[in-house]
Amino acid sequence: MHSPDDSRITLPLAGENSTLALAGRLAAQLRPGMVIYLHGDLGAGKTCLVRGILHALGYSGRVKSPTYTLLEPYHAAGLNLRHFDLYRLQNEDEWEAAGFRDEFDGSNIFFIEWPEKAQSVIPPADVMIDLQILPAGRIAVLTGRTQLGKTCLQQL
Repeated sequence: MHSPDDSRITLPLAGENSTLALAGRLAAQLRPGMVIYLHGDLGAGKTCLVRGILHALGYSGRVKSPTYTLLEPYHAAGLNLRHFDLYRLQNEDEWEAAGFRDEFDGSNIFFIEWPEKAQSVIPPADVMIDLQILPAGRIAVLTGRTQLGKTCLQQL
């Protein structure tokens, strides 16, 4: 369901297949340089959504949560994708020390779980995705924060 200005979409996700269908639609709209924030409690489906996007782009390798590594890089469909999970980040100095800033060169696509852990040092989101666990299924709220993000959502 689109909002009147097309900057927000709310979608019920009945199960994993619904999440994978959303992932496929998102994969078709990705552009180099996009930054996508993923919000949601542990187990809400953030990594499942990223896995679905990568598989929709033709990536056939294992997609794992970067909880311990903080970053997992991928290449699929001619795109460079970076999946960050900042849950274990202790402070923003760790982000700087790891050299992650160098990843933001305008050509990579970013999925950032727990972005609030490094809010002042990461680029702003083009799209924010909030996954909420419900008694039956989940709900995804997608918000376009930039013109690129709004265009992405309008084409879903």
